[in-house]
Amino acid sequence: MNFLAMETVFDQCSVAIIDDKQNILAASTITGKRQQSQQILPMIEASLHQAGLTLAQMSALIFNQGPGAFSGIRINTAVTQALAVAHDLPCVGVSSLQAIAQSAFEQFGITHLYSALDARMQQVYFGEYQLERKSQIMAPNLANDWASEASKLFDSSGERLLDYEAKTALNFPLCGNGAPFLALHPDQAIFAEINPDAVIIAKLGAAKFMATGGVNAELALPNYLRNHAWKTLKEQGKA
Repeated sequence: MNFLAMETVFDQCSVAIIDDKQNILAASTITGKRQQSQQILPMIEASLHQAGLTLAQMSALIFNQGPGAFSGIRINTAVTQALAVAHDLPCVGVSSLQAIAQSAFEQFGITHLYSALDARMQQVYFGEYQLERKSQIMAPNLANDWASEASKLFDSSGERLLDYEAKTALNFPLCGNGAPFLALHPDQAIFAEINPDAVIIAKLGAAKFMATGGVNAELALPNYLRNHAWKTLKEQGKA
């Protein structure tokens, strides 16, 4: 099995191809979010050439479905859907918060943490993750699925929106660029500079595909985790 993954949510354009043993067959990342829509298709073509594979040889297309930057989610979701339809391939969406958790585990060995991604508008996207020892995948931890008055919305993975200055239930490390906006326990560790690339997305998506399969293009949907994915400048107080 081979998997093509793309990531444009974390202010970058990143593409990776891995096999079912998590061997990296091709990987490329360009930082910055200005040219993502122009960069992603040539990067996919170059990655396929590097791996010596075609899209027809992919078992699934994997993408970062959010939450996060609206434009970044829209780009890799749209490209995934278009390629899936054109080549009759299943799709696998991966959470950006789970990707932060997986990156923190692989970089720093953290096995139980909170992911926090700045959502702007005085909020962060938030989730709790713990390592599954057998798979070595950071999975949502719902055992301590605490709710605060700051929580605005939950999804099935326990991901939610928290207001700035909310405090976590326990003293687990906070990972992601939203961490500095939350209130801290004494000595609570912060790992803010974590930006998962497409290799991380590929690993999570491949594991998900082999566990539960993929979905058709029409069901490969973004997860904005906010009822209104964007606001006008006036609504943001910038008019």
